[in-house]
Amino acid sequence: MFLLIELVGIFFFAVSGSLVAARRGFDIIGSMFLAGVAGLGGGVVRDLILDQTPATFTNPVYFVPAVLGALLVYFFTPAVQKLHRLILLFDAGGLGLFCVTGTLKALTFGMNPITAVLLGVTTAVGGGLLRDVISNVTPELFNPRDIYALPAIAGAAIVSLLWVLGWFNPVTGVAVAVVVFLARLASLKYGWKVPMAAGHWHREPPAPGSDGPQRHY
Repeated sequence: MFLLIELVGIFFFAVSGSLVAARRGFDIIGSMFLAGVAGLGGGVVRDLILDQTPATFTNPVYFVPAVLGALLVYFFTPAVQKLHRLILLFDAGGLGLFCVTGTLKALTFGMNPITAVLLGVTTAVGGGLLRDVISNVTPELFNPRDIYALPAIAGAAIVSLLWVLGWFNPVTGVAVAVVVFLARLASLKYGWKVPMAAGHWHREPPAPGSDGPQRHY
């Protein structure tokens, strides 16, 4: 069941990576590469930090969803674009599931709760971050009009707290994943965002020749 959930999540993240490749005008090889990065990147980084051989490299079945995602976009790009909202729906589900499984794996390997939270969030958002950096676009993680990482951070923190209190079990784990999933959907629907890094003092630079200090951002 765990493997099946991971494969489904990888597939939908892979589709998102291939869609980015299509929009950037990449070829099919680039599409498959981005599909693999988006679907597998977060888990690979997590396992390397845990000093483990990534599951992706020990079980070839992990590559199957990435290839299928790239082929789906190649043959049915118009149809996939029409299902963009559905892809976001499954992306939100993957975010919830992977922040739970990533945090849990870190805890079972003896990491402290704070480190486990960081690795859980890395698992959830790492693939998308790598995909966007490679594609030379602003990562969704840094999108000021979105709270992509915040639900994952909250979910990973709750998992760590439940683990410390001895209350973590399959039921509570699924409940956390559902909460993260719903929070992500709500952020998309209502346009939730977090404060800008510059704070209240952020202002546009004065026009050349006007009074006041010049700032360069």
